[in-house]
Amino acid sequence: MNPLALLIALVFVFIPIFLSKTYRLGLEKDTTIAVVRSIIQLFIVGYLLTFVFEAESYVFIIIIIVIMIAAAVQNVTKKETPIKGIVWKVTATLLFIQVLTQGILLGFGIIPATAQYIIPISGMVIGNSMVLGILFLDRFISEVESREDEIELILSLGGNPKQAIHSQLILSIKASMIPTIESQKTIGLVQLPGMMSGQIIAGASPIQAVQFQLLILFLLLTTASVTSVMLGLLSYPTLFNNRKQLMKIRE
Repeated sequence: MNPLALLIALVFVFIPIFLSKTYRLGLEKDTTIAVVRSIIQLFIVGYLLTFVFEAESYVFIIIIIVIMIAAAVQNVTKKETPIKGIVWKVTATLLFIQVLTQGILLGFGIIPATAQYIIPISGMVIGNSMVLGILFLDRFISEVESREDEIELILSLGGNPKQAIHSQLILSIKASMIPTIESQKTIGLVQLPGMMSGQIIAGASPIQAVQFQLLILFLLLTTASVTSVMLGLLSYPTLFNNRKQLMKIRE
């Protein structure tokens, strides 16, 4: 793709801005900021990754991963939430998932211990975990807010916090995992994965490209389940005080 083609492709940016303005959605500013940031960030990262891939230094790999996790944590926690210590909870979740997935991949020799493999896969895992974290927290807080009376009733009947909030926790975990599971049901039929298609276009064997894409899909399933469950287990206790009473979600 040449620069002129990229400029023409900006029509795909103007369409949502036009629709937002027409229907008064108020998303013009956010859309513009998102596009400008994505352009700047991708060009910077493109040059940075070229340097890191050529350097083959584990120090640079760790720095890139730390930056990814920090940016993901900031994005998940930027919305006000009643969950105390949400920053360290999200950070711990992302770090655990990163160590778990890379530990299995590198420990069993599934991928080479090189920047070309570690960084892109880490980006997919952390990025997916970030989105799932946002989905889980939004749904969890909404469930608790809408069913406060039910939670307080269970507590008044002698139930502990885990029992009182069990159904809201399970519903939120399932809701955040469903998009990942449903998208994988139609992979190859409705969706053609960009990674697999890109490898085939670049000349890789279709079988090899499919195997690598399957690896990513399996990783994302683990990411979906671990993110939701771990974040849920870390979060729900902070909604109760020392006397096991549900604290007010919104003041």
